[in-house]
Amino acid sequence: MFKLNLYYIWSFFLFFLSFMFLMLFFVYNNSSLMFEWVFYSYTSISFVYIIYVDNISMIFSFVVFFISSMVILYSSVYMGDYNYSSIRFLFLVLIFVFSMLLMILSPNLISIMLGWDGLGLVSYCLVIYYNSLSSYLAGLITCLINRLGDIGLLLCISWLMSYGSWNFMFYLNFYSNYFFYLLILSSFTKSAQIPFSVWLPAAMAAPTPVSSLVHSSTLVTAGVYLLIRFFNSLIMVNEFFFFMSVLTLIMASMCANYEFDLKSIIAFSTLSQLGLMMSCLFLGLKDSGFFHLLTHAMFKSLLFLCSGVIIHLIGYQDIRMMGSIVMTMPLTCCCFNISNMALCGIPFLSSFYSKDMIIETMSFLGYNLFMLMLMYMGLGLTCSYSIRLLYYSLIKNFNFLGFMNLIESISLMEYSILFLSFFSITFGSMYMWLTNLDLKFLILPFYLKLLSFAMISLGLFIGYELLNYENLMKKSFYFLNGSMWFIYSYSYNLIYMNFMFSLNLNQMMFWGEFYGGMGLMYYITKISNFIQLYYMNPFKIFFIMIILWMLFII
Repeated sequence: MFKLNLYYIWSFFLFFLSFMFLMLFFVYNNSSLMFEWVFYSYTSISFVYIIYVDNISMIFSFVVFFISSMVILYSSVYMGDYNYSSIRFLFLVLIFVFSMLLMILSPNLISIMLGWDGLGLVSYCLVIYYNSLSSYLAGLITCLINRLGDIGLLLCISWLMSYGSWNFMFYLNFYSNYFFYLLILSSFTKSAQIPFSVWLPAAMAAPTPVSSLVHSSTLVTAGVYLLIRFFNSLIMVNEFFFFMSVLTLIMASMCANYEFDLKSIIAFSTLSQLGLMMSCLFLGLKDSGFFHLLTHAMFKSLLFLCSGVIIHLIGYQDIRMMGSIVMTMPLTCCCFNISNMALCGIPFLSSFYSKDMIIETMSFLGYNLFMLMLMYMGLGLTCSYSIRLLYYSLIKNFNFLGFMNLIESISLMEYSILFLSFFSITFGSMYMWLTNLDLKFLILPFYLKLLSFAMISLGLFIGYELLNYENLMKKSFYFLNGSMWFIYSYSYNLIYMNFMFSLNLNQMMFWGEFYGGMGLMYYITKISNFIQLYYMNPFKIFFIMIILWMLFII
């Protein structure tokens, strides 16, 4: 009997909404719709809410709603029985999705702020869902770094007061450069670029369906989407921000190569793809960046859902304890491989179209050799950690802690995974043909045309070969990549500018604690103890104070 519960109802409703937006995209492909809702009007004062629907918002709403419907269908099995806790989870996810919709469909900075804040607050509730100490700490980091972005957005709102309207789309060519810099700073916090990258791997404390939603199409892409909406090529084409984005891409890819937590590896891959999207925007390639955002959402949600099935059945996340799960979970592993290959940019899967276009256009723009090498290096490293993940989880010898009976009796999970697999394969080509993005005519030398494919092959080869080596580098190199380039604890050596000369772990780990949270806590405890002592001995201290004052007066 097919039980009619809220998970199924909301999943169907979101699925219906997603295809409604897709139909709108087909019908109003070259036009924009604007709906005005006057919800308060008195004499000369009127409060109007505007919904702005164009190509970008329609296709992005389709992607967000489609992934959300698949995630909710998946969660009905993953989150356990139909009880109070799972219903709370469902409504948190729904608030999260509709906060994102509020941000997507609005040209008004006030309602964008509401959606932006909704995403930040609900993401905190979802990250601390399991109520453990680690999830509380992760939620705190997530919330506090997102607050920094809110400060920038609030300053932007107050700045827009002087332009007479918060409907930013009509004034994009009139804004000051500093206004755009504030916006870029806000979106850097939301999209976890350097130096705000810490919260994204920490947010893995959330349940896997939430990670799938957060890391594919909602929270982390909010910053990229905001910059696409505010895109002004005179300001956005900026070499410094471009370098920061490429550095994020390299850093995340390097860290993923030395990580052993399944969800953390996928989180680092999200971070590297966000670096690629941001670098697109700062090159001036708005359409290519948005295209990669959409294709990435499809295969990354699939990757997370497949890893969720593996964790759900095995019970732990360390990839060193997996191996040969292709024997017990063939369907999940098949979809896992599809999403992994799409992440690498294997030809004719969805991300190939966007990545190839980005890399070739960048080669065409004539940037210097160093930046070109960094971009191609990022492409190779992506394949390197993908083959590592594939080897440890699917190919290596059977390495479970116990011989468990792993059977894929997870029908609803399978449906959502299969739907997403179909779109991971076909979405890139479909979107490219629909929007005529392939009409660009780039003439490049033959070796440059083949270089991206060569880097993918080289990355796969090096990733596989590195599995046979242990302790290839100094210990400090592994500390560097294991702690996210010391963003976790602000490095003592980095401050004193001898970063490259000595990576001494004892010096490095503790200065942040002494001068940061632990030091502050120490001094606050000392002060509170002193005040407590003062209140416990009032007469004694009072008489001593009188004597001291008398001596002072004399």
